[in-house]
Amino acid sequence: MQIREQIVRIFVEVARDQEKPLRPLKDDLILLDSGLDSLCFAIIIARLEDELGRDPFSESDVAHFPSSFGEFVTLYQSGGV
Repeated sequence: MQIREQIVRIFVEVARDQEKPLRPLKDDLILLDSGLDSLCFAIIIARLEDELGRDPFSESDVAHFPSSFGEFVTLYQSGGV
């Protein structure tokens, strides 16, 4: 499974588990407008670390949390921003 597909699946699962509405996951979706809160993002990052075996937030100098879904995916695909 590709990284993007894993990320989408986990976003959907976390939104469902936390009973949050999730807007369509397009590259230009601003994460603050996604319907998810900070707890959801923490869960997503933890699940991705479990599945992918890495956390790009601790592996690189990430100056800021990605602002869009596309930036979030790129962070995981490239290992950093």
